[in-house]
Amino acid sequence: MAINYYTENVKTPPIKKKEVNEWIKKVAELHSKKVGEISYIFCDDEKILEVNNQYLQHDYYTDIITFDYTAGNKISGDIFISLDTVKSNSEQFGTEYIMELHRIIIHGILHLCGIEDKTDEARKNMTEKENEALAILKQTGI
Repeated sequence: MAINYYTENVKTPPIKKKEVNEWIKKVAELHSKKVGEISYIFCDDEKILEVNNQYLQHDYYTDIITFDYTAGNKISGDIFISLDTVKSNSEQFGTEYIMELHRIIIHGILHLCGIEDKTDEARKNMTEKENEALAILKQTGI
């Protein structure tokens, strides 16, 4: 298991990496997956727009882009997270920034576990899975 954290154009967010790594591992196990190589790249809106344009041909801002390299039951991928958008989402939804950041961190993991969010029904399911994962995180006292 190797979970790495990188930044581009932003400061490292205030997460407890060791605890978050254990949480990610638990959530993956709930979905019968093992954690392989995962890289989080925390960036600003401009970088995520660039990635969205270059790799997905989407010309809009987003909070997360997940590149899935999963093989079998071992999840692996590169996960880009725009801290700018996470911050604006936390303000829009009236949530704490760190809680919104944790939601987006696990959102990428859930995608690697095979959970989609392309339809209304799938988005509802994704939100339920995020909430279940966040409940596990709260139990650990983070």
